[in-house]
Amino acid sequence: MTEPEEDAHVIRLVAERLTKAHPRLDAELVWGSVQTAYDELRYARVRTYLPVLMERRAKDLLSSDEYRKRDV
Repeated sequence: MTEPEEDAHVIRLVAERLTKAHPRLDAELVWGSVQTAYDELRYARVRTYLPVLMERRAKDLLSSDEYRKRDV
């Protein structure tokens, strides 16, 4: 897999995991938070922990007031 394919795969896995963990949230909202997390972390030198860091950041975004307002 090339790097863009790997990144797309990681984004998909993280988004699916969060969607399953938070079924009450809009799937597009979850995908958007994961994409934002990826955008913030995409240039990380060490990519080993990218999925874990993306998931944590996406959860932070989902719990922020900005994302809660969109969910209502």
